[in-house]
Parts: sequence; C-alpha cells; structure tokens
Amino acid sequence: MKEFLESIIKRDPAAKSKLSVILTYPGAKAVFLHKIANFFAIAKFDLIARIISQFSRFLTGIEIHPKAKIGKNLFIDHGMGVVIGETSDIGDNVTIYHMVTLGGISPSINSDTQRDVKRHPTLQDNVVVGSGAQILGPVVIGKNAKIGANAVVTKNVPENGIMVGIPAKNVGTAGEEFKPYGITNNKEENDEEFSG
Repeated sequence: MKEFLESIIKRDPAAKSKLSVILTYPGAKAVFLHKIANFFAIAKFDLIARIISQFSRFLTGIEIHPKAKIGKNLFIDHGMGVVIGETSDIGDNVTIYHMVTLGGISPSINSDTQRDVKRHPTLQDNVVVGSGAQILGPVVIGKNAKIGANAVVTKNVPENGIMVGIPAKNVGTAGEEFKPYGITNNKEENDEEFSG
C-alpha cells in the first residue's frame, strides 16, 4: 500500500500527501475495491464480485470488471468514465487518465462463443494512456508506450511507441521516463519530436 501511494505522489504534482490520496482520489479507491472484487471473482463468487464492482463504479465513476488483471501501482488519474473490460490485462506502473476505455470489439450477439476468450487489451509495464483514448480489442500495448488523448487504438503498439490520432498512428518513440500524453514540457523538444 505504501509503494502504491508513493507511486501516485511521484506521478501527480497535485498529490500532497498519502492521506489526501486515500481520502480524495477515486482511482485509488477503485483499485482497492477492485482487489476485493477480483478476490471474489477468482473464488467464483461472481455475483458478490459484480456487486462490489458496481458499488465501486457508483462511488468512483470508474468501472473495472472484477476479472480484469491489474499489476502493481496502477494510477487512474481523475478517473471519471474509465472502463476496463473483463479480459483486460494491465502491467505494473501504468497511468490511465479519465474517460479511457479498454474495450472489446466483439458484437453483442452469440455471447456464448465469446466467453473465456481474450477480447480486451493488454497494457504492458509503464504505459501512459491519455484522457479519452479508446483501446479496443485484444491488442498489446508495449512497455513504456504513450497513447495520446482521444486516440483510437485497434492495433498492437510497439514498446516505446507514441500513438496519436483516429485511427492512432505511431509518431515517435518514448523513453522510460514518465511523460503524460507522450510529451515533455519543452516546446522545442515537442516540435522536433512531432514533426514528421
């Protein structure tokens, strides 16, 4: 828990203390409640898991399916409107901003043929997903990749990729350092990085 809270403070300049994160950050609450819901989902108490998940959604505005796999230190910043689908797999130290969907592309017919099938994205370690981005289908987002705000990703993303647009296109490479939305605070560096 201490490492989780410290990881949020490192990534959010608005976070002033661990106590403020615990009391006022919906993403922290959603991740905590997901751990409980996931415990019941793994134990095959699906109804209890879904009730906890829906309570978390009501409380935080963030919907995480109880069966989604989440690594350590997931930071959901602001969080309102985030949806994480059932077969999503999220690595360590991932940052997701508000209104992001990790969704499927399967039609809402023949549900029986879609059960226990990978339908949602995999986000590897240190991925940053900008607000409003939609990552759809069983795609893999490589380590350290940055997904720009409102991008629509329907294909695999390489490690260190920077994806922007609809449909999303790779416009550069990112390092391991934390860059929200794949950019820096340096205008000249940004102009050079995105000229192409």
